[in-house]
Order: sequence, then structure tokens, then C-alpha cells
Amino acid sequence: MDFRVFITDFLKNIIVRILTLTMILSFAFALSFCQSKNESRGQGPIQFEKRQIASESYEAVEVFDVNNDNKPDIVSGAFWYEGPDFSTKHYMGTPKRYGEYWDDFSTIPIDVNSDGFLDVVTGGWFGKHLRWRENPGNNGEWKEHIFAKTSNIEITRAWDVDGDGVKEIVPNTPHSDLEIFRLTKKGEFTRHRISGINGHGLGFGDINGDGRGDFVMPDGWAEAPNEPFSEKWIYHNVFDFGSASVPILVEDVNGDGLADVIVGQAHGYGLDWYEQKAGKSMESTSWEKHPIDPDNSQFHTMEWADLDGDGRSELITGKRYRAHNGNDPGANDPVGMYYYQWNGESFTKQIISYGPYGEGKGSGLNFCVSDLTGSGRLDIIVAGKDGLCIFYNKGTNP
Repeated sequence: MDFRVFITDFLKNIIVRILTLTMILSFAFALSFCQSKNESRGQGPIQFEKRQIASESYEAVEVFDVNNDNKPDIVSGAFWYEGPDFSTKHYMGTPKRYGEYWDDFSTIPIDVNSDGFLDVVTGGWFGKHLRWRENPGNNGEWKEHIFAKTSNIEITRAWDVDGDGVKEIVPNTPHSDLEIFRLTKKGEFTRHRISGINGHGLGFGDINGDGRGDFVMPDGWAEAPNEPFSEKWIYHNVFDFGSASVPILVEDVNGDGLADVIVGQAHGYGLDWYEQKAGKSMESTSWEKHPIDPDNSQFHTMEWADLDGDGRSELITGKRYRAHNGNDPGANDPVGMYYYQWNGESFTKQIISYGPYGEGKGSGLNFCVSDLTGSGRLDIIVAGKDGLCIFYNKGTNP
């Protein structure tokens, strides 16, 4: 055999073996990385056990201790459901009804009169006022007190605007100014105007990283001053979200140290996040849109919470059932509740409940996440025109 041919063939074999070994090692590393990543997120999708609590059609719900027995209760519409099994319901008083709607568009727990029992702040589209429902401390009806006349209220939220540990009442009034209502020690609410017409959609969070909470609206955001109740807020007209969700979430999605924005289309198709791209000033900052779920509609409300206990929050949302009584785009599509996990590059969708009416479960104006059983896992409590349900969080499959 020619020596040069022998050397050539020998080197070729060595190169082929090196390349093969490199490919095997690369594949093994990638597989190990993916397995490690999956293990860090849990061993599989979270399992939920659905339980129907009531067939009532109220669209707001909250979890708090109504009777001071140190057990969480569920409050929705005309009733509160006594924990820990929620089988016993107590009548509170029936809100006014307008067609398919109950004029009870929020359930915010707050001890208004400082008697040691949590009351409820609510309002509605039709009544055009804010009111608090007084917890009697027993099983009697809850007396109502109107404390502010407003325009139509889409939904009311509560955020700690000044950082004093007490949440302020913030109604989303699409046709009038953005105002906040601050509870005083005397059990009264003072009224503070923040900006002009706020449109359909509202969120709260620190947009510019100065340590103060800002308000986010469909066409921009209001920058908080040092003294939020006495100084002027600066408005930045930089968004065009359309008919946006309540809340609009302000979260650092990709972990780059900048606040991003998550917004759903409340009365149309689409769920997106907007990545903040820092400029030399807030005026030159840009926002890059990333779709999350363009194929579903009526993402009217959402929450950001750690469902799987890995220290990272998930996006939880769903379709509001009959938001405009069947007159929205996608109104006749199946209803569902979902959670979305950030995988480092995009959101991965997981289904909590999905299907036609009676099989899938839609949302109302809000839902809440709370550990109802003491398991350390957050359950999901969902009201709506299709009933009141609990989705018990059973954890991930091993």
C-alpha cells in the first residue's frame, strides 16, 4: 500500500471520529440543558381540580376572611361562601341588575370603618358611583354606603399609590378623568385627580425605575411625582393599546432590569407583551410588541403569580364569558382559562380549562389567586356569567 494513501485514510478516520464524538457530546449537553430547564420549571404542566361552587352569574370575586375565624372565605355578588369547604353560603344583599349585568363590578376588601371586619368596595357601569358594603360581623345583610359619584365604571382596582401600606381605590372610568380615592382615618375617602380621560384599560407599576408606581392607560402612562396627592403627574402619550385589559400588567418579563407591559384585548382578539427598549430619556424609549396569544379573544383581566412554586411568576388569564353579551369578536368561540410560562424567549401556553359553555370555564371582570387549603400552592378562584368555580392547584406531575 502507498504510504501517502495510508496516512490520508488514517487522518480521515480520525477526523470523522472527532466530528462524531463532538456531535454526540453537543447533543448530550443540549438534552441535559433542556432536562435541567424543565426540572427547574417543574416536571410537567400544573394539574388543576375544578370545583363548581355556584351557578350565580356575578362577575367579581375575592378571597378574604369575612368572619375573623382565620379561614379564607369567598365573596362574590350577593353571597359569601364560608371556608374551608365553601359549601355554606351567606346572603349579603343583591346588587341591582341591568339585563345580563349585575351592577357590582369589583370586590375590594378593606376595613373602611375600622371596626376590625373587612368591608367591600364596589361600583358599576350603570349606577355611576362607588360604594362600600359594610360587613355586619354576623350573617346579616351588608348595608351599602355611596361615597363618590363617578361616570361609568368598567372595574375598580386597588393599589398602594403612595407606598404607605394602605391601598387606594382606583376605578377605571373610560369616559372621564383618572381619579384615585384615598381612605382617611375617619372612614372617609378623599378624591384626587391624576390625569385626563383614561380610556378602557388600566394598570399600575414602576415604568421608569424610580421606585414610584406609575399608571398605565391605553394610550400612555402617567409618571408619578414625589408627592402623588399634591404634585402634578407627567403624562407620556406613547401607547396605542385599543380596548385594553384591566389590569394592564407592569412586569420585567425578560429580566433585563426594565419594566415591560403585558396587555390583553378586552373586547377583541389578542394578548401581547411590550418590551421596553431604553433610550437616553423616557421620551426616546421605545416599546417592541411581542404576541403571546393572538388567536383568542376577550382577555379582560389577568394576574401575575407563581403557580408552580419555582420563584418565577406565570401570566394567568382567560376569556371573559359574554363580555358584551355575545357582541364581541370571538364571542362564540370556546371559553377558557390559561397560564403562560416565560421560557427565556417567549411564553408557553398551558390550558387550565377550555371548551364550549358548560365544559370550559371563562372569566368575569376579575379572578383571584389564593392558597385556599394551606398546601402552599396558589389556587384560582373564577367568577363570571358562567358561574363561580375553584381550580385547586394540585401541583406538577413527577
